[in-house]
Order: sequence, then C-alpha cells, then structure tokens
Amino acid sequence: MSENGSKKNSFIVQAGILAAAGIISRIIGLLYRGPLHRVIGDLGLGYYQTAHNYYTIVLLISSYSIPSAISKVIAQKLGMREYRNAHRIFKCALWYVMAVGGGASLLLFFGAEIFLSPQEAAVLRAFAPIIFVYGILGVLRGYFQAHKSMIQTSVSQILEQIANAIVSIGAAYLLIQGTMGTMEMPELEADQISRATYGAVGSALGAGAGVLVALLFMIGVYGLNRKVIFRRIRADRHMNEDSYKLIMRNIVMVVTPFILSTAVYNLSGTVNNTIYTQVLPNLKELDKVTVSSRWGAFSGQAQTISNIPVAFATALAAAVIPSIAQLAAYGDEKGVRQKIALAVKSIMLISIPCAVGLLVLARPVTGLLFRNVQETEDLVTGLLMSLSLSVIFYAFSTLNSSILQGLGKVNRPIVNAAIALAVQTAAAVLLLLYTDLDLYSIAIANTLYSGVMCILNQWAVRRAAGYRQEIMKTFVVPALAAACMGAVAWASYEGLLMLTESSRISVVAAIGLAVCVYFAMLLLFRGISEEELRSFPKGHLMVRLAKKLRLMK
Repeated sequence: MSENGSKKNSFIVQAGILAAAGIISRIIGLLYRGPLHRVIGDLGLGYYQTAHNYYTIVLLISSYSIPSAISKVIAQKLGMREYRNAHRIFKCALWYVMAVGGGASLLLFFGAEIFLSPQEAAVLRAFAPIIFVYGILGVLRGYFQAHKSMIQTSVSQILEQIANAIVSIGAAYLLIQGTMGTMEMPELEADQISRATYGAVGSALGAGAGVLVALLFMIGVYGLNRKVIFRRIRADRHMNEDSYKLIMRNIVMVVTPFILSTAVYNLSGTVNNTIYTQVLPNLKELDKVTVSSRWGAFSGQAQTISNIPVAFATALAAAVIPSIAQLAAYGDEKGVRQKIALAVKSIMLISIPCAVGLLVLARPVTGLLFRNVQETEDLVTGLLMSLSLSVIFYAFSTLNSSILQGLGKVNRPIVNAAIALAVQTAAAVLLLLYTDLDLYSIAIANTLYSGVMCILNQWAVRRAAGYRQEIMKTFVVPALAAACMGAVAWASYEGLLMLTESSRISVVAAIGLAVCVYFAMLLLFRGISEEELRSFPKGHLMVRLAKKLRLMK
C-alpha cells in the first residue's frame, strides 16, 4: 500500500485506474449481454432487469455505498496517521455490513413475491444472497480506497465481471436445457415464460458468482498487506483510542446519509420500471409479456450502453471523496477548489465526446453488441440516441454528489435526488398517459432527472465550497472538439461501410479515428494544458506524442 501524499496517489491517476477497470468491466458486461440475450431472449432479459432493479435498491440501502462511506471515514484517520483507529473502524464496518447485509438478504428472499410476479420473484431470490457477500466486499474495497489505492478495487471489478459473464451464460444455458430439454423457443406462451424465467435465474446466479470471486480476491489482497497494516498500527503513537461504541455510532452517522443519497439517486430506474411494466399495462390494458420484452430492450440494451461512459465519473467520484475529505479536514479551501476544478474538467473531457459518439453511432454500436430483429434494432437505436445527453448530466451530477459528501454536506444530495425524482416521475407518467412516445417517455424522463440533479448539485457545490465553475475550457472547447469528432466519426463510418460492407469493422475503425480526431482538436483548441494532461494515467506518453505531432509546444 502506498504512502499518503506520494505522486502516485494523484486522485486523477487513481481515478483513471479505477475508471479503466470500470470501463473494461462494463465492456465485458456488454460483450456477454449479446450471447446472453440470444440464450434467454427479450422476455428473459425483461424479467432479469425488473428483478435486478429491486435487488439494486435493497443493495443500495444496505451495502452499495459502503466503499465510499468507509473510505471517507478511514481517510480522515489516515490523514492524521491514526492507523490504530483506522483499523478499528475497518473492523466495526465489517460487523455493521454483516448485520445489515444479512437482514437485507433475508428480507429480499422471503419478501420477493410481495412486489413482483412469480417469475420475477424467482429471479429476485437468486439475487438475495449476493447482498450479504457484497457488503463485506464493499468494506474491503473502501479500506484500500481510503489509502488512495484503487488498483485492488479495479482488479476485483474486472475479475467480478469475468466470472459474472461466464457463469451467467453457462448457468442460463444449463438451466434452460435441463428444464426445457431444448434451447429452441417454444410456441406456447406458458412455455416461453418458463424458459425466460429459468434463463433469468441463471443470469442472476452469474452475478453472485462474480461478487464471490471478487471477495476472495480482496481477502487475498488484505492477507498480503496484513504485515504492513499491523506494522503501522504498532508504530502508531497516538494515545487516544476511539471506543467501538463511538466508532459504530460514527459509521452509522456517516453511512446512513451516503446510503440514502445513493438509494434515492438510483431509485429513478426502479420507479421507471414500475411505472412502465406494472402501472402502464393495467391502465392501458397492454400485454404484460410484450411490455416486459420492450423493457428488456430499453434497460438491458440502450440504458446499459449509455451507462458505460458514466464509469469514469463513478471512478473519479470514488477517488475524489477521500482527497476532498482530507483537504477539508485540514481547512485547505483553495486545495478543495483546485481538486473540484480538475475533477469537473476531467469528467467533461470524457463524457462530452462519449455522448456525441453515442448520438452519431447509435445504430452501429447497437449492432456491434446485440443481434436484434429490425424492429428491436430501430427501437434500441432511437432510445440510445435519446439517452445520449443524459451521459453528460449523470457524469456531472454523480461527481458533484461525491464532492458534497466529501465536504460533509451529506444530506444535500438526498434532497436534490428527491426533488429530481419527483420531477421525472411526474414527467414519465404524463408522457406515457397522454402521448404515444411509449419508451421514449422513459428516456426523456431519465434525461430530465439527470439534468435536474446536475443543476441542483452544481448549485450546492458552489455554495458549499465557494467554487465558481470555469466554462470555456471545461465545456465549450470539449463540445467543439466533440462536434468535429462526431462529424468525422459519422462520415468515416458511412464511407467504410460502403467499402467493406461490414458494419462491425466500420464502426470499430470509426471509433478509433474519432478518438484521434478528438484528442487532436482538443489540443489545437488549447482545451487542456500540459500539466493537466500529465495528471492523467500515462499522461507523460500523451504529452510526448502531442509534442511529436506538433499539437503542443
């Protein structure tokens, strides 16, 4: 484990490591979604996504925010070199998540049919044990993140997703083959429902296998670092030793706002799912099987793709919390503002071109990852284009929520998320009832939610830190560079498609060219300085390349 304060612990570098792992994990997740979709179909994907939304809410309430919350609490102690108290917090956190996670798992397992249909409830029960395991995994990840070391979390995320992909497809295939006797789609609707249910349950088992593999890896990492950890504890000369009662109370006081903020922030998907798959069919007398299949196309394909660029924001948010918490504890207001400025600019440099890329290459990207009939491909393409703007809003609002938490304003993101949720829910209901937009209503409501969160969080950060956002190099220049990139990406894809007649070859080549064009235009427009570029992972190599190409002096 690295010492605090070393250059290697630059939070942008650490966030880059975590973001790279997050993006790799999401790409793995996308790549296996195609084969999984072919095994379980739209209906199975619909059952999976519905159960997954409810599982996610319980996970958020019990365990999901643990890494960020624990990293904040431990980072404050590490900043004062109170290694003994930091480790006592770690032990208390483990007891906390085992108690809460165990209760949440039992609640989810035995209460599944209260909210869901029998098919979806069966999938939700397969998810239930994961919550207990995830809590322990979260504490271990948060412990290393507090040391400003994201490598352990990054590797565990990749291993988690690889195991998830392998077991999801394998378990889904074996369950369908074993119960139905064939992989062919049956003609009877009852048999189609059974087939989809078994396939979705197999997918849920894959998620559990992934979390278990990640946990075993993190336990191994902790074991390897155990001697260093206890050597620091023995060398700790601080006389004040926090009682376990005090530590547990502090954990609850810090973790609870984190949990509520994250839960409300992510409640949007579950609310949209409930409105579309349960409320709407009853009000408009729609076929529930068809509705679940269409929801699978939206949530399992379009929304999954749009969430990939947000991985960098999530990683940067995880990295920025301990950094800002320590600076705030020292009373370094200038340092806090500098961290915020660099984090926001880094987020925009990534999310703006990603949003443009998804807008102009929506159809070939969808075709690259999924095999759909023409009608479904048209639907997913349109939905992905509709969601492209939300990439920027979600990235910005996710980062600002973590900045507020790092500054100790832990309740503000909860209030902002609740306001945004009320606005998006009203919009979704009105659009679904009084227009023919169907799933596009959910896409619009989703973008509205992220936009409202973005505005409210930015206003709160400005008030909390006395921070004024720079506009030109943070937003305008990246947008201009991304516009040039988008034009080149679209033109190169269409040209290569005529030459190769292969959509997949053309889109991969177009994306590679687009990245080069964006990098070049960003430097030509003076959107990023040499110092800022060096702060990114492998930044010195990018600076050398830019100077060799005469894009930077």
